[in-house]
Amino acid sequence: MTDLSPGASAAPTAAHAARPFTLSDFDFSLPPELIAQHPAAERSASRLLDGRAMEPTDRIFRDLPGLLREGDLLVFNDTRVVKARIFGEKASGGKLELLIERVLPAEAGNPGNEVVAHMKVSKKPLPGSTVHMAGGRHAGGFDATLLSRWPTEDGPLFRFALHGPAGETPWQLMDRHGHLPLPPYIERQQNADHDPDEAEDSERYQTVFASKPGAVAAPTAALHFDDGVLAALAARGVERASVTLHVGAGTFQPVKTENLAEHQMHSEWYEVPLATLAALERCRQRGGRVVAVGTTTVRTLESWAQSGQATGDTNIFITPGFGFKVVDLLITNFHLPKSTLMMLVSAFAGYAHIMGLYRHAIAQQYRFFSYGDAMLLERVKAPSKAGF
Repeated sequence: MTDLSPGASAAPTAAHAARPFTLSDFDFSLPPELIAQHPAAERSASRLLDGRAMEPTDRIFRDLPGLLREGDLLVFNDTRVVKARIFGEKASGGKLELLIERVLPAEAGNPGNEVVAHMKVSKKPLPGSTVHMAGGRHAGGFDATLLSRWPTEDGPLFRFALHGPAGETPWQLMDRHGHLPLPPYIERQQNADHDPDEAEDSERYQTVFASKPGAVAAPTAALHFDDGVLAALAARGVERASVTLHVGAGTFQPVKTENLAEHQMHSEWYEVPLATLAALERCRQRGGRVVAVGTTTVRTLESWAQSGQATGDTNIFITPGFGFKVVDLLITNFHLPKSTLMMLVSAFAGYAHIMGLYRHAIAQQYRFFSYGDAMLLERVKAPSKAGF
């Protein structure tokens, strides 16, 4: 486990940059009381740890506009969290839960009612079986037929065809019968017998600019933005653009292999619109900086830069040594130990520097994870961004 005790060195070193990393390097001890169970009273009242310099500075999130420059480009993920968690039962009466990860596009053989989901059940039903969700179709809910595993015959997810009232889409079924899929470390989790969906979560576990439904988790760094901060950024001359990455449940999964090369990264769908590609080019032409709001935005922009594809699926795995081509600054929350996101921010700002910032955050009682506080990071200056 990485030493986050006071006094441990926070300075980036060549040795840190050169040596191979293992899973244990990204483990640390976090006091459970620092895991935020509720959002701050106001979005922009969250704390902001300014980690651009060697010595961290404690700020408030609404200070952000003053930390950026005229001509910078702020890029958001405009995905919208859907009510993807749905409870039901098998024909035998056994309870089960689906977390719908993706609605598949209508195509030959799929009239538009097929989805891909995680399934929590004591004994998995066989392909061809029908399960009854939200009471089943006969009781005002809907039925779901298990077609196969996904994306391969031994894949981790399951492909279902949903059968509700005529003409009702999977999106409508989720909206009517589903629950907001809060992260597993937020303790007020839904279950089949108790529905603690709170008005607070319905509003605050969405960004103020969420528009493209499809995520099962929020792009949490963007939760801190409100109308006041956005207006102040515009007044400062900071341009805004958006991408879409539908965040999957895999974002919460810890890496389980000590050898990072053995980890199988989850896949998520992304899109970089033409308007955003044009904004990126204008930013470079005027010498501005690209500021990514959240790790999902980083993964989207760097996937595009790496593949040349403006839309598609990405399973990009960013670890120390990765050559960033697009992003200059990153606004991000504090992440779980042993997570791929800890590896991403360490690749971005330097491993030793990130560990120093986490030491500081724990000592100063920052709030962690989805409803927690944020930090502002600057990309380490090597390797070169030539080729953007």
